[in-house]
Amino acid sequence: MPFSTLADPVDFARAEGALDAAWRKIEPEITAIEREEARAHLARLVANYAMVALDEEDLAIRALERFKGGGTKP
Repeated sequence: MPFSTLADPVDFARAEGALDAAWRKIEPEITAIEREEARAHLARLVANYAMVALDEEDLAIRALERFKGGGTKP
């Protein structure tokens, strides 16, 4: 799991919450065939942004922007 690098349980929970929130927004746009790979990619993005995001909502937004190709934030 991409969140294995998060040692703090609060950071881990925040990342899981952000992943679930972001996935709910993007899932309807993803075909059944692409779902597993897309969710794994989104999870990696969430993990990458976990330490720079302000909160769970910001984390979900950053990951979604990057997933959709529009994000340039670190």
